[in-house]
Amino acid sequence: MHHQLRAPHVFGHASAALLWGLPLWSVPSQVHVYQRARPGSRRDPTVHRHLGVLDGTATTELAGLPVTTVVRTALDCARSMAPLAGLVTVDGALRRGVDRDELRVLTEQDPRGRGMARARQVIALADPGAESVQESALRFLVLAGGLPEPASQVPVDTRLGTFWADLGWELWRVLLEYDGRPKYTDTEALVLEKRRHDAIVEAGWRVLRVTKEDLRTPQLLLTRVRRLLPADVPLVRRPHLRAR
Repeated sequence: MHHQLRAPHVFGHASAALLWGLPLWSVPSQVHVYQRARPGSRRDPTVHRHLGVLDGTATTELAGLPVTTVVRTALDCARSMAPLAGLVTVDGALRRGVDRDELRVLTEQDPRGRGMARARQVIALADPGAESVQESALRFLVLAGGLPEPASQVPVDTRLGTFWADLGWELWRVLLEYDGRPKYTDTEALVLEKRRHDAIVEAGWRVLRVTKEDLRTPQLLLTRVRRLLPADVPLVRRPHLRAR
């Protein structure tokens, strides 16, 4: 695609995220590029052109390709993608070492720009502790549902040693664990996970295990989570997480 685009361009948004190896909620159906102007010939439906001239600090070269910097890429994803998808990518950017404050500074350069209000909330709630797309998605559903912000990679001391849970609230000793099938590769893995789970429960924690099927029914999942939290826990409005 790079050689098919005759006009000067820079890969950005989801395409840049792919080049940087950042996580994405879904595979993009179009190639995203920044260009100074649209070409005069017929538009290519597989290319999404973002018009404008980027500051030199926002671009670099990666594997011989012109691309937005990883910081600018994370910002663009946060402001242009649906909140869930944006959070997945920004989580990955922070885990890679992107500085949250640097992202905040970029949002302040154009505070009323399109999608910037949503980007600010996504950036504020992003967490480098998310170790998979599904963990990011689980945390997003909890946050979008108005529940208190959970901690990630919660340390749990047990008779078998210290384990690290995906998400949880230490105050209420409640944990959320995403159960991906690939980690249960054999019988031994199942036995080890069973021992880990039992040790955590014996240490006084309540554990809700979540699968990919649960992520597809967010309201049912939120109901299950709320049952584990005190009834008087106040809900937090996060309107920008409900945008599409």
